[in-house]
Amino acid sequence: MNIKYRIFSLILSGLLWAIIPLTALFGLTSTALALEYNKQNLIEADFSGRDLTDSSFDHANLRYSNFSHANLRGVRFFAANLESANLTGADLTNATLDSSRLIKTNLTNAVLEGAFAANAKFDGAIIDGADFTDVLLRRDEQAKLCKVAQGTNPITGRDTRESLFCP
Repeated sequence: MNIKYRIFSLILSGLLWAIIPLTALFGLTSTALALEYNKQNLIEADFSGRDLTDSSFDHANLRYSNFSHANLRGVRFFAANLESANLTGADLTNATLDSSRLIKTNLTNAVLEGAFAANAKFDGAIIDGADFTDVLLRRDEQAKLCKVAQGTNPITGRDTRESLFCP
């Protein structure tokens, strides 16, 4: 088991070194449809059901905001405060959640496949049925999430515990 974990860690590290330069390169080109909400105070904002692909919420205050069933593919939430936000059924594929606060955030049935969440905080998050396939997490956060992980994602069919590599 330890050898498998080491191999998995090496593969993730290699992918990280490849993804960061690509993310920086593509971040320099603007997408016409992407919106920027950087550093905005958006407490209790309603983004439910919206297509926010490639939008940016860096350093935004999004406490109690509603992103349920929103398309958040490639969205940047770098250092965003998503405390008690509703992300039920949201598609966060390839989203950047690094240094975000997802404390008491509802991630029920959310898809986070390929998301970058290396320094995100998930204290008290609800993750029933969430898909964490290929999400880059710190080990302590992964262990914390494994304690409450349960369910199967209705969209991807993946088990939450398996997607987190829980023991």
